[in-house]
Amino acid sequence: MTLFQAAVLGVLQGLAEFLPISSSAHLTLAPWLLGWPDPGLGFDVALHVGTLVAVLWYFRAEWIRLAGAAIGILRDRGVRTPEQRRVVYLLIATVPAAVAGKLLEAKAEHAFRSPALIAMALAAVGVLLWIVDRIAAQRRAMDDMTWVDALLLGVAQIFALVPGVSRSGSTITAARSLRMTREAAAEFSFLMSMPIIAGAAALKVPKVLATEGLSAPLVVGVLASAISGWLAITVVLRYVTKHSYGVFAIYRVLAGLAVLALYYQRAGGR
Repeated sequence: MTLFQAAVLGVLQGLAEFLPISSSAHLTLAPWLLGWPDPGLGFDVALHVGTLVAVLWYFRAEWIRLAGAAIGILRDRGVRTPEQRRVVYLLIATVPAAVAGKLLEAKAEHAFRSPALIAMALAAVGVLLWIVDRIAAQRRAMDDMTWVDALLLGVAQIFALVPGVSRSGSTITAARSLRMTREAAAEFSFLMSMPIIAGAAALKVPKVLATEGLSAPLVVGVLASAISGWLAITVVLRYVTKHSYGVFAIYRVLAGLAVLALYYQRAGGR
């Protein structure tokens, strides 16, 4: 893999992780479309270190408050403040995806990486996101969440194991269906990403480093994903304060249809 290829994949990872357009889809489809070697799921997960840095840095003040709230829960042996409830909700939301990820790890590495499946997932979730975002009211902030909401968002995160669904896409769609505001849906989705990305990176990155070492392409890819991830978070949180998620839904549908058409064109030409 060249440095240019690694940089492109890093930028795609960073942007698509936090835009609801599926980073796994773009990381899988880009080599297929451009004729590049498939870097594999291990490299994809390594790029998530960059987006982990992005979400930690962007929400650094929030993480400090949440860390203090977690200590307060242990000290007081109870949940009393909004920040303490948020800590509990993030833990609840993490459990379903963590369990499903462990059980379906082999499937995620092979069976779910078909371009046709990815294209259909892109389009289908795009339609769902557009419908939900259009009809759902914006009545609830993050402080209005319940543990049931957190569990439902955690279950929604499971579907992101299929490339094309998108972790942020599935969780934002679920949050909007629960009548959360667009900004609250995006912010909680981004906060939810930290435990999952950190867990996946802790499991996969040591294996990548053991087999491939700390290569220049890997470093370039991680740096590119960190910078573009921070940019994506900034853009989304500012954009959705005044606009809907419609532009992302339209992009998903058009991209899915284009990939599906190209897939069957290539298949027919064999």
